[in-house]
Amino acid sequence: MNHGVILPILLPLFAGSLLLILSRLSMTGKRWISMCSTLALLPLSVWLLLQANTGVLHVYALGNWQAPFGIVLVLDRLAALMLVVTAVLATFAALYAIRGDDERGPNFHALLQFQLLGINGAFLTGDLFNLFVFFEILLIASYSLLVYGGGPKRVKAGMHYVVLNLVASSLFLIGVGTLYGLLGTLNMADLAVKIAAADVERQPLIAAAGYLLLIVFGLKGAILPLYFWLPSAYASATAPVAALFAIMTKVGLYAVIRVFTLMFGSEAGGLAHLVDELLWPLAMLTLAVGAAGALAMRSLERVIGYLVIVSVGTLLAGVAIATPESLAAALFYLVHSTWVCGGLFLLADVVARQRGELRGRLRGRLREGPRLLQPLLLGSLFFMAAISVAGLPPFSGFLGKLMLLRSAQTGEQMLVLWPVVLIAGLVMVIALGRAGSTLFWRSAPESAADAESDWVRILVVIGLLAFSPLLVVAAQPVQEYMQATAQQLLNLQPYLQIVRGGEA
Repeated sequence: MNHGVILPILLPLFAGSLLLILSRLSMTGKRWISMCSTLALLPLSVWLLLQANTGVLHVYALGNWQAPFGIVLVLDRLAALMLVVTAVLATFAALYAIRGDDERGPNFHALLQFQLLGINGAFLTGDLFNLFVFFEILLIASYSLLVYGGGPKRVKAGMHYVVLNLVASSLFLIGVGTLYGLLGTLNMADLAVKIAAADVERQPLIAAAGYLLLIVFGLKGAILPLYFWLPSAYASATAPVAALFAIMTKVGLYAVIRVFTLMFGSEAGGLAHLVDELLWPLAMLTLAVGAAGALAMRSLERVIGYLVIVSVGTLLAGVAIATPESLAAALFYLVHSTWVCGGLFLLADVVARQRGELRGRLRGRLREGPRLLQPLLLGSLFFMAAISVAGLPPFSGFLGKLMLLRSAQTGEQMLVLWPVVLIAGLVMVIALGRAGSTLFWRSAPESAADAESDWVRILVVIGLLAFSPLLVVAAQPVQEYMQATAQQLLNLQPYLQIVRGGEA
């Protein structure tokens, strides 16, 4: 077995536990432990990506108990990709946090590590119950991170977030229990085999469990109509937490891809493609409502929150089309949107720090006097991020949307997808243009002292947003990897081999 598969789980687990044990350690010491652990995930995840790119499924059986009787971790191209995306985002979020945001309350870095533990575990697990377990780990950490720093707005948003996710967790457990009661297994590959062989009498209950899972993943992924918690939650969180949360909706979408291409995929007999007819209208409605919400918002943080919802709808459209080309486009857009939206949340905080009491509210007085260097730099960064997230050339958002539009196979798909995506992009340009003109042309920084104090934060923002042009420069190898990932996801035989004889 490749023991490296379990390291993305063990590393944050041990680091988070150590930080709790050493809770009286100085903040400098906690930052060193947290940053060393987070930075170590970068080369580790890249190494696992290279391992997965061979096309072999790496199966890690805990305790050497083979599937379907034991708990297994599965490393494929998709899981490795998500590990890299998470490691990059977490590194920049942690670098931003150590500028002072981690001092607003206790145990920030321990919570950060447990959040990474839950996220990485969800990407690697090959067992449906352990997907539930890792979901709960990342959610418990996110509850505390969301209200980190206190304040009535955070507590209110946190209460809504906690209640909704507790309901979702209950539904998740009911769905998992139903599948286990009917099929006697929770290993995803074994479930795929058992669902395909299920008799007609059990299929309605299995389908009901599948729809419950879709509701759960839809809530965690902020799919319409289950997205209402997201804008206020993300807008209320501190900047590094909001940036890290950019990957949270992608965990829900990852679960949709993993469960409904494997367990209810082409090999599932009468239950094959169980939710395909639902995903397409949900994707279009989520995309349209997200764009309209971004136009209606009057604070920069909430605008970015709705941009996350737009990205969810765009990704779900690629999943709904369910071809290798559309899945590859969705995965490319997933990487782009996660990093750019994370960078936008950090940039919004830098801008808000210079606007005094106005913070991120989209109103301000007319500028007086000459423009300063820092507003010019921040405005340029915002312009680059805005055209990237809106899907305009020459940045990565344009490539992702172009790949998605080209993947539309039928005339009906083209007639719906093209106008919805393009009109939503136009609405996003208008919303971001209004925000940019208000922030950088109608208001000035509060003081020169504030301008000097933000240079390190600005460098972190530049570093994260720089991945958008880098994705364009490396577009060919990245696109080839996404195509291989999509083809691997749709070829279920290697996954089914997990319960028929080990690695495939």
